[in-house]
Amino acid sequence: MERPQRLRRLVESLAFIGVAPTDSDEIRVRKVSLTLAAITVTTLAVLWVGTYLALGLPVSAAIPFSYQVVSIATLAWFGRTKDYRVFRTSQLVLMLLLPFLLQWSLGGYVASSAVSLWALVAALGALFFFSPREAIPWFVAFIALTVASGIAEPLVSPRAAAIPGPIATAFFVLNVSGVAITSYLLLQYAVRARDAAMASSEALLLNVLPKSIAERLKREAGTIAESHEEVTVLFADVVDFTPFTQRTAPERVVGVLDEIFSAFDRLAEAHGLEKIKTIGDAYMVASGLPDRREDHAEAAAEMALEMLAEVARLCSVLELELTIRIGMDSGPVIAGVIGRRKFIYDLWGDTVNTASRMESHGLPGRIQVTQATYERLRSAYRFEDRGEVAIKGKGAMRAHLLLGRAEDRAMAAVG
Repeated sequence: MERPQRLRRLVESLAFIGVAPTDSDEIRVRKVSLTLAAITVTTLAVLWVGTYLALGLPVSAAIPFSYQVVSIATLAWFGRTKDYRVFRTSQLVLMLLLPFLLQWSLGGYVASSAVSLWALVAALGALFFFSPREAIPWFVAFIALTVASGIAEPLVSPRAAAIPGPIATAFFVLNVSGVAITSYLLLQYAVRARDAAMASSEALLLNVLPKSIAERLKREAGTIAESHEEVTVLFADVVDFTPFTQRTAPERVVGVLDEIFSAFDRLAEAHGLEKIKTIGDAYMVASGLPDRREDHAEAAAEMALEMLAEVARLCSVLELELTIRIGMDSGPVIAGVIGRRKFIYDLWGDTVNTASRMESHGLPGRIQVTQATYERLRSAYRFEDRGEVAIKGKGAMRAHLLLGRAEDRAMAAVG
């Protein structure tokens, strides 16, 4: 077990010799793939060198040996400079030309067991290591050399090397299977890397957009906008956070806010709510979209109560004196995606504005809700009536403070 692991670590370290910390995921995949292909062909070339020397064919043996020397030199240079363009071009030139030179030195297709097949690795690899347009000349060059070899076959075949039949057959099998294995491994690595990159991109997209909206965005062009008749919107804001930032080191400010909002993210996921955005020290979440749910107000209420408890717990752990205000409103909203380069899924409408006002005109450590939300929750939760509250831009509005579940009071009375 220990030896295979050491071998695997060695291969991985060699594969990444040309990778720089600043490389993009795409360049990193290309560099590693080409390095692995070069190492594979360089290693397999030992068979040709040894066999042709044993058969008394020093000129033919010198061709794969020259490839090994130049390839090792370019790999070492690549490891030092990280210059992908020069390494890419030099490797593909070697892989494209030398198999044909070896074939001609041996006396053509039959005598060489079609060793020129190895040039196909360069032709196919160019499609991955260059852009599709840049790869065309490489494939054309492979076809041209193949045709030229066919035309030159009558000229080189009379000078064919005397290679025993079993060895010629073995080399034919090696050439076909070697090219197939090298191409397969190269393509498999590329596909795996592509899938990993796509999964990473998908995860990043889902961090910004709801899953159903992300799927629509990938399929559809144009504006994505929806109307939702029954949604509960929740705003939370850290009370007196600005004075806290003025007397606290930046690292701690960001760390505290990250702890609080990460806890809110976990609560939103647990209760099936959709995080909309954060603005400074404010946190916005919605219940009942993009997929409709009948218990949208209850789900938001449960999250709001747990948010108060979680902030109290974090403040105790982090030795802070902070609290939050929460505001909620229920009703219709418009939801959609805006932006072309940096997407954002956002909400608009009076429900959004009113929920924000419920928070800003609320009380520290309390959950203030509108009459609309109260009507949806009154049978299952306890409230304190605040009466008419003067709300900026909206006038006097009836507001209620959410205290907890109704069953909690019943259980306390029984206890």
